[in-house]
Amino acid sequence: MKMSNGVEWALHCCVSLSQATSPVPVARFAELHGVPTAYLAKQLQALSRAGIVRSVPGPSGGYRLTRAPSEITVLEVVEAVDGREPPFRCTEIRRRGPLALSPESCAKPCAVARAMASADAAWRGALADVTVADLGRSIDTDSSGTAMRELRGWLSGAG
Repeated sequence: MKMSNGVEWALHCCVSLSQATSPVPVARFAELHGVPTAYLAKQLQALSRAGIVRSVPGPSGGYRLTRAPSEITVLEVVEAVDGREPPFRCTEIRRRGPLALSPESCAKPCAVARAMASADAAWRGALADVTVADLGRSIDTDSSGTAMRELRGWLSGAG
């Protein structure tokens, strides 16, 4: 499964927002993650359209999460950025060529389509089981408990 870079960036932004006490401007996120502001803005707009974040206008504006981090799944973020289309699209190749099957013989999906649908469902299920809060806890654990504290300090201007 191939996802855009925007998914990674959006997930990191959501984890960052989970630690923010005030709205975070796009430029601040771009600086934090070392990514282009214009491209990152598109990912945040996609999150906003999906209702995951909201834009706060004004000089102290930026982005905020719309729900608690424990209520936002990784799947929601992935779908907001890359869409909900399944990665596999069956074209009914079995109905082509010299050994083509009749439409009546293709009433149910073939083994290939079933396998791909099963894999997609498992992948989506796994992503739906992980929240932004889970990611934050895991990132903190990976850093021996320092990452979220350092992030909060940086976002508050101490970093």
